[in-house]
Amino acid sequence: MAQLLTWLLLPLSWLYAGVAAIRNWLYDIGWKKSEAFAVPLLNVGNLRVGGTGKTPHVAWLVAELLRQGHRPAILSRGYGRQTTGPRLATAADSAATIGDEPWQYFQQFSPAAVPVAVAEARRLGVRLLLAAHPEITVIVLDDAYQHRAVQPALNLLLTELVRPFYTDHVLPAGRLRESRAGARRADVVITTKCPPDLPETTRAAVAQYIRRYARPAALVLFSSYRYGPPLPLTPETPPCPAPPAAALLTGIAQPGPLRDYLESQGYRIEVHADFPDHHAFQPADLEKLRAQWQPGWPIFTTAKDATRLQAPALQAALRGLPLYIIPIETAFLADGAVQLRQRLPAPPALNL
Repeated sequence: MAQLLTWLLLPLSWLYAGVAAIRNWLYDIGWKKSEAFAVPLLNVGNLRVGGTGKTPHVAWLVAELLRQGHRPAILSRGYGRQTTGPRLATAADSAATIGDEPWQYFQQFSPAAVPVAVAEARRLGVRLLLAAHPEITVIVLDDAYQHRAVQPALNLLLTELVRPFYTDHVLPAGRLRESRAGARRADVVITTKCPPDLPETTRAAVAQYIRRYARPAALVLFSSYRYGPPLPLTPETPPCPAPPAAALLTGIAQPGPLRDYLESQGYRIEVHADFPDHHAFQPADLEKLRAQWQPGWPIFTTAKDATRLQAPALQAALRGLPLYIIPIETAFLADGAVQLRQRLPAPPALNL
């Protein structure tokens, strides 16, 4: 039935893809302008709607740029926020005012004084960042692969191992925002959410498919997730209980890898409160979870979900529920990290 529906929707997909192709062509020939800036823009994006792992890859880039001596900033659209227009993140903000992912970046990188901004029109966001922080040497764009009004110095395209762009179709028959040919704009293609021990033969086969669409000079890399020990959501949360029984609370696009990891650690997920990506948690959601939860079970969640769970309106509903954040980091397979570092712009002091 699903395959039949895909075939029936293909004419609409061709129409959608055609409109996107015309738009890209207008940028390619210069009829629509891409604005360049005095500092390099590093774009992390995808062709597919839904989670491909952009947030941990943005975090990896920012941490690496800091290590190299850069003064990076982060710019996102701020999906799901209750505000509009360009906005610099401050300690007075929240997931509601700037979006869950930007708020996560702000919390993670504020000790390193990394500015975070949100803007639907990225060029306005870049201008805001540079005006407020002239010390910035590089800006990392979160999810701007189709936002061609700004000109990136490095385009990083992410695609999931289990849902690669080269097997997918354009909306509505599939989940692609534009045709597979969009991969040709990428300088780096990263296949994400791979097993850490993914065989070299499998990597070679995937790379061969990717190179049917990517430019010959594009890097093809592979990454996996590295999970950290559970962190209590609040200082009052007791130490995390040992396996087996546990609950899981998520509002992300692809919770499967996290659930697989927890089960590999010996936890038996008795209840999974699984909500759509960027879900705005309500007290009723947590009360329903409480009704299914049993004392002694840890409740695991993600750092992205934790930003929304910190909303003041949820604190009464959260009282007494032991929530633990499972940190996620990007780890590159083989020498992928070394290859990517070589593509990053050098800090101004190191330029010859």
